[in-house]
Amino acid sequence: MTTTGLTLRAPYLLFVGEEHRPTYAKTARGIADWRRKLCMGQLRLTDNAVDLGLEDCDVSAAVRAGAGSLIVGTAPVGGRIPDNWIPILAEAARAGLDIVAGLHTRLSSIPDLVQAASEGGVALVDVRVPPAELPVGSGRKRSGNRVLTVGTDCALGKKYTALQLERDLRDAGVKATFRASGQTGIMIAGSGIPMDCVVADFISGAAELLSPDNDEDHWDVIEGQGGIFHPGYAAVSHGLLLGSQPDAFVVCHATGRRHIEGWDGFALPTIDDVIERTIAIGRLTNPAIRCVGISINTQSMDERGRWRYQQSLSDKYGLPCVDPLRDGTGAIVQALQTMGG
Repeated sequence: MTTTGLTLRAPYLLFVGEEHRPTYAKTARGIADWRRKLCMGQLRLTDNAVDLGLEDCDVSAAVRAGAGSLIVGTAPVGGRIPDNWIPILAEAARAGLDIVAGLHTRLSSIPDLVQAASEGGVALVDVRVPPAELPVGSGRKRSGNRVLTVGTDCALGKKYTALQLERDLRDAGVKATFRASGQTGIMIAGSGIPMDCVVADFISGAAELLSPDNDEDHWDVIEGQGGIFHPGYAAVSHGLLLGSQPDAFVVCHATGRRHIEGWDGFALPTIDDVIERTIAIGRLTNPAIRCVGISINTQSMDERGRWRYQQSLSDKYGLPCVDPLRDGTGAIVQALQTMGG
């Protein structure tokens, strides 16, 4: 039994459709940011759709430029493929592009796409498919070290923080592996388990499988999902936390956000709330769990303002506070290195 392996045919055409909300174009943004050399362009259906800073291409131009795959880069609530996208995806398949998606609607369930892929001799790649015969969580302590990213909400930096942590740990000479738990992370890393489509009874078992026994001086950096206070997605966060059995966790937060994204009736939890509840739940499978840092998405702040804000959080919690894309995660890496292993 292994995690989902994935090999995509590059270069990629990133399909954004009409999506104008950055939060819901996170798959396209993540691939553009972390695998930019593999991207050749973006396909936007409206001028106000999210701009990834790539060349705008239609299907014909992408094929002429040698594209190998069209990747659906949006993640709308519910994970459904809109009907008006199907003719465009079918056109791309007939033209010779593999179609890749990580939505709950499987490409292989859409007859028009199956027919188009057959005509074009291409693959339909559904990323959001967990391995078969997943186990129920055992709670057994595993060797090696684990750090999990958790958040005050969805789509605010858990994946980016985990990817940067892996990079900075390796640069510091520490053995580390990024463990992807969502569709975008799997596309970036080439392996992982899409936790949000695992049957509830098996989420913690899937998390144990995602991060197996390892060397005592090795760190698994586990990509968090959802939010422990999220009215829609807390269940996957809870199961991932218990199965990951993290020795350490990093709280991720975005400045300027006041409510759960898309759930305006629910106020955003505080960092204190997240630390307290994560420890309370996590102690069930790892009594030694502790918070080792705070990761802040400060893209809405200027340099002086964000530095003062981060410093105030660091002083308040006695923890390193970083913006991973502006500062790196070196201060958190140092905290992990003091934990042993």
